[in-house]
Amino acid sequence: MMQPGKVERYIHDKLKSDGALLFALIDPLDHKNAESAAKSAKEACDAGSDLLLIGGSLGVQGKLLDEIAKRAKEKVNVPVVLFPGNIATITAHADAVYYMSLRNSRNPYWVSEAQALAAHTVRQSGIEPLPVGYVVVEPGGTVGWVGDVNLVPRTKPQIAAALALGAQYAGCRLVITDTGSAPAEGPVPLELVKTVRASIDIPYIVAGGIRKPEQAGAIVKAGADAIHVGTAIEKASDVKRLMGSLVKAVKAEGRKRV
Repeated sequence: MMQPGKVERYIHDKLKSDGALLFALIDPLDHKNAESAAKSAKEACDAGSDLLLIGGSLGVQGKLLDEIAKRAKEKVNVPVVLFPGNIATITAHADAVYYMSLRNSRNPYWVSEAQALAAHTVRQSGIEPLPVGYVVVEPGGTVGWVGDVNLVPRTKPQIAAALALGAQYAGCRLVITDTGSAPAEGPVPLELVKTVRASIDIPYIVAGGIRKPEQAGAIVKAGADAIHVGTAIEKASDVKRLMGSLVKAVKAEGRKRV
């Protein structure tokens, strides 16, 4: 059995000390250039983000990915982790990669085949694979379309919980529920967060639609161990201020667990 690596141990150690974490997500295609993306990454991490994610559902690969990851590594003092949209979203300039299985895709490519195709590339790159079970909830956004997902209805938390527990039993060591980027409906319902949290024993991450401190705090209170924030960074006029307010809300709830 693969033993936890440096980044996975970091996540667990931070959860023990802080109770809850905030991960900043940078999609290079949402920024005007590499320098702008790296600047937002630095501001988000200077504000207290615990981990920097780089990736997106479309087109984040090759020279662009290498440049963004390299610049980010020079500017931030937290782990840099890839959030892949496909097998090409890999660069040796990162610390780790979400080695994801999209648990409710209709297409076996996204459940297990992409993982097989990328396995040797990940090993050769020397970055750490983080075994992640990925569950997409309505409306799903771009990832729902790209991943041919049988979307979990927002009103059916038990389906999300069953998918999450199945991912844990299959060997995943982190679980993410994601609504896709910036859904009009907002983040996943709190009842879904509570139900998933009650069903699994591994760290649980909530992504999609989180823009306000009160949303972040409520999701952590409902049971999330960490949240992803991406589109809010892209849209913010003051990234450091926004992320500082979200970090404050997350840590306030997290401290109650510690």
